[in-house]
Amino acid sequence: MELSFTRRVVEILNRIPEGQVTSYGIVAGMAGNPRAARQVVRVLHSSSKKYNLPWHRVISSRGYIAIKDPAGFEEQKALLAAEGVFADEEGKVKIEGFWIGYDD
Repeated sequence: MELSFTRRVVEILNRIPEGQVTSYGIVAGMAGNPRAARQVVRVLHSSSKKYNLPWHRVISSRGYIAIKDPAGFEEQKALLAAEGVFADEEGKVKIEGFWIGYDD
């Protein structure tokens, strides 16, 4: 039986290593639909607590924290910093490497 897109997204999100980030689009592509970045956002919004997803490790394809809510923005920034991933005041993530997951 083929897994649903949502289930594939959840499994991929759970594989993002601590201290690394990836983009919504990369997750969507790995889950089988590279044009479904907004669906990844939906899965994160609706399922992060239920599945204890590392939502803070997913950023925009341009390398920015995408959350517009100031409290959520600061929470994501703090969670990333606790893992050694830092963002500037605008939310641009300063990273050495970008996890793409294709080689695991």
